[in-house]
Amino acid sequence: MVKDALILAGGENTRLPLVKGFLEINGNRIIDLNVGILSSIFDRVIISTNNPELYSYLGVLMVGDIIKDRGPMTGIFSALTIPEVSDVFVTACDMPFINPVLVKYVVERWSDKWDAAIPVFDKEPQPLFGIYSKKIAETIYENIKKGERSLKRFLQKIKVLYIGEEEVKRIDSDGKSFININTMEDFQREIGGKTCLV
Repeated sequence: MVKDALILAGGENTRLPLVKGFLEINGNRIIDLNVGILSSIFDRVIISTNNPELYSYLGVLMVGDIIKDRGPMTGIFSALTIPEVSDVFVTACDMPFINPVLVKYVVERWSDKWDAAIPVFDKEPQPLFGIYSKKIAETIYENIKKGERSLKRFLQKIKVLYIGEEEVKRIDSDGKSFININTMEDFQREIGGKTCLV
C-alpha cells in the first residue's frame, strides 16, 4: 500500500508572475486543494520545494532538492531518499483538477513488482500523476547526473505498469486530472479565476 504522496512545487515559474500553486479556484489555492485531497487518501503528504517558507502554513513534510538540478525528476529523487518512504504517488502543484477516484484507482493497481505506475491519456503517459518506487532512486540519480531530465524518456528504462486510456476515461473522461497551468492564458482558459499573489 502506498502511504506517501508528493506534490512537486519546485518549478521556476518562468512563465507566470506568481507561485503557481497559489492560483485560486473559487477562493482556494490549488496547493491547498491538492493537499486536502491527498491527505484524505495517503498517510502523509510531502511537498518538494526549495522555498519551504511559502508552504509552512500547510503543516506537511517538505523536502528540498538534494541535487542542484531543477525539474520533476530531482524532486522525485529527493523524496525517495527519505528513509521511511518506499513508494510515492506524485503530482504537481499546478494541476488543479486531480480526481481522487483516479488517484485511488492507480493506488489499487499498484504492486511492488513494478518500478512505476503511470496512467495513459491522449495516447501519452502522464508521468506527473503516478507512483514511483524507491527501487529506482539510483537509476533516477544516474539519469540526472547525465543531464537527462525527461520523465517520459526515463519511463522507457524502467518496469512500468501503464494504466490504459480506456480505464482512465471511465473515471476521468476528459482527462482533467492531467491539466497543468503553465501560463496565465492556461489559467484563464481552464479556470477563469482570480489569482493570489505572493
